[in-house]
Amino acid sequence: MNGSGNNIELLVGWNLISSKDVGEDGSILSTENTDVNNWYQTEVPSTVLAALVKNQIYPDPYFGTNLKEIPTEQFKVPWWYRTEFEMITKDQTEHTVLLALDGINYKANIWLNGKLVADKEVVCGAYRRFQFNISSHLQSGKNILAIEVIPPKGGDFTIGFVDWNPNPPDDNVGIFRNVSLQFNKGVSVENLFVESKVDYKSGSAELTVSAELVNHTDKTFTGTVKGRIGDVEFGKIVEAVPNQKTSVQFSPGEFEQLKFDNPKLWWPNNLGDPNLYELELEFIADNEILHSSNIKFGIRQIEDYVNEGGHRGFKINGHKVLIKGGGWTDDLLLQDTHETLQAQIDYVKHMNLNCIRLEGFWGKDQRLYDLCDENGILIMVGWSCQWEHEQYLGKPVDPRYGGVIEPDEINLVGQYWEDQLLWLRHHPSIFVWTIGSDLLPHPDLERKYIETFNKYDSTRPYLNSTGGIGSEQGIISTTEIISEISGSSRVKMLGPYAYTPPVYWYTNKNLGGAYGFNTETCPGANVQPLESIKKMIPEDHLWPIDEVWDFHCGKNEFATIDRFREAVDKRYGKPKDVEEFTMKAQVLNYELMRPMFEAFQANKDNATGIIQWMLNSAWPSAWPEMYWQLYGHDLMPNGAFYGTKTACKPLHLLYDYGDNSIRFVNDTFSQTENYKVEIKVYDINSKVIHTETVSVNAESESSKKVLDIPKISNLTDTYFLDLRLYDTNGNEIDHNFYWLSTKKDVLDYDYKFKDWSYHTPSKEYADLSLLNTLPKIKLNVDHHFEKAGDKQKVVVTLNNENDSIAFFIELQLIDKNSGEVILPVLWEDNYLSLLPNEERTIETSFSADKNDLQNLDLRIKGWNL
Repeated sequence: MNGSGNNIELLVGWNLISSKDVGEDGSILSTENTDVNNWYQTEVPSTVLAALVKNQIYPDPYFGTNLKEIPTEQFKVPWWYRTEFEMITKDQTEHTVLLALDGINYKANIWLNGKLVADKEVVCGAYRRFQFNISSHLQSGKNILAIEVIPPKGGDFTIGFVDWNPNPPDDNVGIFRNVSLQFNKGVSVENLFVESKVDYKSGSAELTVSAELVNHTDKTFTGTVKGRIGDVEFGKIVEAVPNQKTSVQFSPGEFEQLKFDNPKLWWPNNLGDPNLYELELEFIADNEILHSSNIKFGIRQIEDYVNEGGHRGFKINGHKVLIKGGGWTDDLLLQDTHETLQAQIDYVKHMNLNCIRLEGFWGKDQRLYDLCDENGILIMVGWSCQWEHEQYLGKPVDPRYGGVIEPDEINLVGQYWEDQLLWLRHHPSIFVWTIGSDLLPHPDLERKYIETFNKYDSTRPYLNSTGGIGSEQGIISTTEIISEISGSSRVKMLGPYAYTPPVYWYTNKNLGGAYGFNTETCPGANVQPLESIKKMIPEDHLWPIDEVWDFHCGKNEFATIDRFREAVDKRYGKPKDVEEFTMKAQVLNYELMRPMFEAFQANKDNATGIIQWMLNSAWPSAWPEMYWQLYGHDLMPNGAFYGTKTACKPLHLLYDYGDNSIRFVNDTFSQTENYKVEIKVYDINSKVIHTETVSVNAESESSKKVLDIPKISNLTDTYFLDLRLYDTNGNEIDHNFYWLSTKKDVLDYDYKFKDWSYHTPSKEYADLSLLNTLPKIKLNVDHHFEKAGDKQKVVVTLNNENDSIAFFIELQLIDKNSGEVILPVLWEDNYLSLLPNEERTIETSFSADKNDLQNLDLRIKGWNL
């Protein structure tokens, strides 16, 4: 047990067994008349398969083809979870005690001390949250809880990964979220919420505080609800009626102290600090505190708008915010830890992104949402397309509304939504709810959602679908996505999802190009660095690429990386081995990812948002590990990670592939004056053939053309473009380096796909093969370690004392003993290039004990090192 305050979390000391291996029911299994010596030991939350892997019943499912070797029939029957806990103190036994279950997949019969608490007719649905008064079931001393978890079947509205990776063999059956005991003295204070309205002119804010008192007894309690936000206190007398919920609200009209003159607002990443406040509420009756509860919240206001192009965008505290994010998925076995979550949100922030999109209500607890609150990372939260397509849901679906059609289904999913909204609504990072993904909710279901919003949360917009704009083209859906209730979502989901050259994002005006809000898109596969590949591909299958690599890809149109390989071959030359392939893969990853984000930055007058599909990987042996992710399941960043980091800098110079110009993006709230832009063009021989310096002024939240690159004679087929931005004191603010070709990419917009147009193929490819002629060089390298708060830091100085460009340098910190790359790691830049006779200092931070530093070393690789 793990306890704090009013709650005791039942996290450890669980046992697990298949129902096939026990003959008794819960009336026996929840008593001392049960021998658990042959049960598996586990913790909660844990799916069944996660527990079996932890018990070493199956080898690492993330390596090779191990996953498909796990038999699935064993997961078609119920599994029993059992734990024991003590009720020792008099204070505990005299309380009202609630058993809270935040997530069970999919049904359950719950037994305590030989008595049935609730059966599968009540405990039904992966996204329901349950709370049962178990006071009468408890006994002093040892208590035994047994939960029979019944797996989902085809047609159930369960957890799913769509086509992002193979299905987990157990379909994630199990207790996948927390189980806890909650104590109160008859009345609990629940569902705390703070609504904030910000006056943008004065900078003041008005707060409305609300909660529910839940009376678990037959007695009426009259008492005082007292609230506190920092030094601000407020309270009122409330009557809690028997066996009911009573809503409590504190408005600024009634309580002047809820008007804050100069609040510290919550801001997204790179726009300000994500300031948080704490609300504490307690209910006092009969001269004692019956229950208290608290939440953290942010003072901020969310609005949406529609621009002149008819596209939806979002404002935070009155400012338009260009959404720059990635699609999030949990681990395949739902076994993310707080440490891995922290590392990933650190990565999101480090890449200069400001958003993650959750296609599904991910998280085995609220830690992911807490981290986004603390780091200024916005979240889109809502359903995935898992229930919209027969292939994934397992039953016929409506082409417009998906699988949630029948009244009982609408009631269940509507209750799902209410449970999840109440669980999460206090998080300031959540800026929009998405009630549909590829399709629309059935009108009756959308009305149910609207009722929930009106009752519990009118502070955020909602999207009826993450498609809408352009849906009449039939890219994702077969019908136009316009709701009879709320119209078009005015966001788009038109791809692409496969190989896409840089020029596309600047020139495409009717599909996934840089206009409007593209809620999921990508430039194609992102093959991981060699060190990650070796963790999932057996050595005898590393080269040449074969069917084992294909197993590690995805489904349907994404079952191979053939398009990616063709792009590598035609742009960079055919690799001779896996080392060369994975190096060229990182170059391509960077080259393709950077312009996608940059184009949306450049076109921010009409572009309102871009979500890279995806951000991370559910496991290392399938897409998106070969497709789409910016870092691997092992937390290894790839070239696309640093392409994203460069592209999303708030003050940034970029090359427009569409019109051969240089643009300056100011994605801050301050204007810039007299900044200096310096551009240099180098031929393949590292000779400067054009240079230009201009001064630039830019308004806040703007993008402007700085100059057009003139036609340059004697350009080699492959050449380089170096961009530098300096402030008025001569400090370098931004640095961007491109490798370009005189041969342009040509897209085939007339190509006819058999099924759906998941990308625009290429007729011709840019020729960057002269990069293979760069002379081999050596760098002078120096590095040392420093203490950086609770982490360590390595400072690396790279000196290129050569007449040739050092192209695409990769820095890795490694363990000398194992040769493994130290992860997670936050290099301030990586996959960088050095001009002739240029020196740069690069730093990274990482977690390591001081005593371990002697076992660390620096490894440097590069295209021509």
